[in-house]
This record gives sequence, structure tokens and C-alpha cells, in this order.
Amino acid sequence: MNLIVNILTTAGIFILALFILVMVHESGHFLAAKLFKMRVDRFSIGFPPRLFGKKIGETDYCVSATPLGGYVKIAGMIDESMDTDFINEEPKPWEFRSKPVWQRIIVITAGVIFNVILAAVIYTGVTFHYGETKIPMKNVGSIYVAPSSPAAQMGFKTGDKIEAVNGKHVKYFDQLISPVNLTKEHLSYTVLRNGQQVKLNAPADFLDKINKGGFLSPMDAVPSLVQKVMPDSPAKKAGIKAGDKIVAINGQPVGYWIQLVKQIKSAKGPIKMTILRNGADTMLTVTPDPKTHEIGIYRVQLENYFHVEFVQPGFFKSIEDGIDRTGQTMVGIVQGFRKLFSGSISIRKNLGGPVAMANITKQATEGAGARGFWEITALLSVTLAIMNILPIPVLDGGHLMFLIYEGITRKEPSPKVRMVLQQIGFIFIIGLLIFVTFNDILRTIGS
Repeated sequence: MNLIVNILTTAGIFILALFILVMVHESGHFLAAKLFKMRVDRFSIGFPPRLFGKKIGETDYCVSATPLGGYVKIAGMIDESMDTDFINEEPKPWEFRSKPVWQRIIVITAGVIFNVILAAVIYTGVTFHYGETKIPMKNVGSIYVAPSSPAAQMGFKTGDKIEAVNGKHVKYFDQLISPVNLTKEHLSYTVLRNGQQVKLNAPADFLDKINKGGFLSPMDAVPSLVQKVMPDSPAKKAGIKAGDKIVAINGQPVGYWIQLVKQIKSAKGPIKMTILRNGADTMLTVTPDPKTHEIGIYRVQLENYFHVEFVQPGFFKSIEDGIDRTGQTMVGIVQGFRKLFSGSISIRKNLGGPVAMANITKQATEGAGARGFWEITALLSVTLAIMNILPIPVLDGGHLMFLIYEGITRKEPSPKVRMVLQQIGFIFIIGLLIFVTFNDILRTIGS
């Protein structure tokens, strides 16, 4: 029962996000077509077969059965419907083909433009409503690096203090792991180790590694400092107090909270702890709960330890930040695609389809509620825009290539050539959709 509810919840959240994205994208095409007095025969959410709808004026507004996109059917245009009945007739003033090339280019790209605008609006709204919480790098000390982790494989070591990314000092921690930086052709970090600067270069398959094993987190820099001890817990009975710093477990030095938790979880039986209290070491013995392997202590809060900065930007600053974040997201996705197509990273491990997007959308919503939903919707909107502008027939980018060719040569590609390329593009997209969906299912089962 829980599995069914989980699947339905995931599907529902994703369909809502997809509905917003498709509605905005197709509205771009629709409004641009109307602006240039083109007749729009159908505005469909979803692909055929048609389920229900209503014709208002000359346009059939409907919902169709395949909920993975949508389309606007403009009179006089060879599109996804492969309708060519009008080819042998004289062009009508209201048809797509009778309009100047520059107007048709605007109509074709309007969907992509609207998706980018949507992302900027969402990012602006999120920033304005929720504000921004940032961890200043000046407050982040050295980090813990787990053995065999992607960070360890890159060359990071416990005790390193991160100084710069790609040779540039950054102000806030989130800049270290921003999509723009992580997807760059050459990624490097500069750390301070034993008083000397050391440069660490990311391997070619770095994104594959961090997708599976994670990477840097503020938690890596949290010390093994106890902020709170639960009443009647093993720690309380052993004499551990708030403010204690645990510096060793069974004689093994520890300095970080993550390191401490791992040591406690893996220990068998009573644990001998070395506690730093009031400048002096104290030895205590703690017996973890046999069921949970926990001792009942809480770490220092991130907000307090890192002196986290909370900024509530005004309206115009939020707009600026929203546009900037949209641009950063676009650059990160484009750089990611470049790595994907060049073979630097695995297509199987990194290319996701509807199932992956649905899972990510649900996870974001569970983790951050409405904010998470809107954040991931903005990300998907930018992704949809970039995917649609790729020069593949049946996508907006394919239509754009035909129009650019026509604008340069003053000659429209023959309907026969366009139909063949459209069919090839359609088969390619269907094949790609099947591949990524099957791949998503295998990854979901595997995880």
C-alpha cells in the first residue's frame, strides 16, 4: 500500500511540474503566433490521441493522452503531426509558411524563451520570498574526507582547508559545488595542507564519481563538538556534557562529527572516549544502545558554528539574482551536455528521463517542501529549453535550422526532405525516450 501511495505521489508531483512547464512553453508558441496573426488550430497539453477539450474560436484547446509534452498546431506548418495536406495549395495570409522568416523564427523560439523566463521568474520569487542562507568560506575550517570517497580519490585529505576553486577564491561554500564549476572542462581545487598550498585536479570521470558517492558538504567541516546530551542516554550516564569535544575513540583520533558517528556506529561493545573539557583530557567509557548503536548526543548546529549569513534581498535585487541564477544554471547544463556528448562522462549514468525527473522532483519536494518543488521546476524549465533548442528535427531547434537555412539561401527546404528528416528525428526521440526510461528503471531498481 505504501509503495502504491509513493508511486502515485511521485507521479502527481511530477505531472504538476510537467504541466506548468508544457503550458508555459506552448503558450510561448501560441502567443507569438497570435502576435503575427497566424491561425492556431490546436493547443494541446499532451500528445495524441486527444482525450477532451473545447474549441473556442478557431482553436481547439485540449488535453491528450500522452502526458510527456504538448504542442501547438499552427496552420501552414509541417510539425509533429506530419500534416502535409496544405502543401499543394496556395499559401493563405494566416498560415505560418506565408510569414517572413524572422517572424517564424520568433514563433519557433518563443517556447524556449518562455521556459527561460519562467525559470528566472521562479528563481526571483524563491529568492524574494525565502531569502538566501549562505555559509561564508572564512568560517569553514578544515574538512573530513572519508576513505575511498570521490573527494579522497581526487586527492583531498582529512585536515585540508579549501582555499579556491579553479584558481579563484570564493566567498561562500555553495560556490565550491555550483553546477558552473563542477561541469567545467578542467576543474581544480586549491587546499591548504600543512601550511602549504596544494592543487588538486579533478579526473575526467569526476561527475560520474560524485553522482554515485557525493562530494563536498558543510557537514564535512563540523567538529566533533557535543552541543546537547539526551536525558537517560548512554552518553548522559557515562558523564558526557554539552560543550565537550570528543578527540579520540578507542585510542583513534577524531576531529569531525561525521568521523565520530562512523566510529560509534562501527564499534562493538563499550567505547573508550577521550574528551577535551576545559582544556584537559578526560577518559570516559560509553556503551552504545545495542539496537540503534547511538549514544544520545547532538552535534553543534550549522547555523551557530558557521555563523551562517541570512540575506533577504529586496524586489529588484531578487530579480537580478534570479536572472543571474538562471544564467548560471544554463551554463552548467550546457557544460554538462558537452561533457556528455564528448564522452567525458557516462551517458548511462548521467542521462535521465521521465522516471529520474519524477524521482528528483519528489525528493526535492520532500526535502524542502514548496521551495524544493519550485527550485526543481525552474531547473527542469531551463533543461527543457536547452533540450528543445538542440538542432534535431521535430524539436524547436530542428525547425530553427530549417528557417536559418531558408534565411541564408532564400530557398525553403523541400517538403519531402523536411518530412524525411522529421520522421528520422521523431524515431530518434522515441528511441532516446525508451532508452532513458529503461535506464531510469534499472537505476531505480539498483538503488
